[in-house]
Amino acid sequence: MVGAWRAGSCRVRQRLWLGAVGQATKQIPLGTAVTALVHRYNPVVVAQQIATLEALFPGRAFLGVGSGEAMNEVPAGMDYPDTGEQLKRTEEALTIVTRLLDGETVDFDGEFFRAKRARLYTLPTRRPPVYMSAFYEGSAEVAGRLADGVWTLGDPKQAPKVIAAYRRGCEQAEREPGEVILQTSFSWAEDDETALEHLREWKGTLVDENYTDPVVDPAAIYRKAEKEISDDDLESQVIVSSDPSKHVKRLETLQALGATVLVAMNQSGADPHAAIRVYGEQVLPELRSA
Repeated sequence: MVGAWRAGSCRVRQRLWLGAVGQATKQIPLGTAVTALVHRYNPVVVAQQIATLEALFPGRAFLGVGSGEAMNEVPAGMDYPDTGEQLKRTEEALTIVTRLLDGETVDFDGEFFRAKRARLYTLPTRRPPVYMSAFYEGSAEVAGRLADGVWTLGDPKQAPKVIAAYRRGCEQAEREPGEVILQTSFSWAEDDETALEHLREWKGTLVDENYTDPVVDPAAIYRKAEKEISDDDLESQVIVSSDPSKHVKRLETLQALGATVLVAMNQSGADPHAAIRVYGEQVLPELRSA
């Protein structure tokens, strides 16, 4: 399956517009990538929200979960933990979410989260799938044990390790593997330089420390990215081109890594609507016909 889902951290505004998108469309999947389950969003409430979305738009809702980033969690009052605690928190919260979506009445007394006789009283006919974000093997194994698929970056060096760990987790839990979702970003414009120019502000998303360390100030994130991520680094990790055929080739490369779903994040700041048209008319049809 090939998709052009718009991914990003789940903030309040995104939760609000999912209902609007569902009302204005008929078929596209509706969900978040990624809802952080370490602090801001209580897992009981998250389960209720995704169940409600599925009840409103049957067959279309999904939930992407992960550990988020300090930039969003620290302002909400959290002392951002190390990666070990991040994973523990995510695993506890994910356990609660999946049990609720399975229709259970949940009592849970964990190290970080609790639930007392929690239950979804509006349970949709179809259980919306839950995908877990994983950038390394440890979190991928948790995804294999608890989630319906793994969501990771389309990095040719790292993705195979993450996918293998996810499948190990599935095997340990005696579960069939679910979706393997590989995500990349793209920027399209009428010329290559314009496509690159409007993508540079996203360099901060390529700095690993922004997801593992208590980095909070957006201006500091931008400065660090400008210092550490060159234009060549940027172009090697995302798709930057005015030529639709180059977008097709890069996405085919990701598909060959074992993806069952491709997520293309539209970062075409010059003209995002034109980029969507190019993908709809030239890129996605080529991928689907391959």
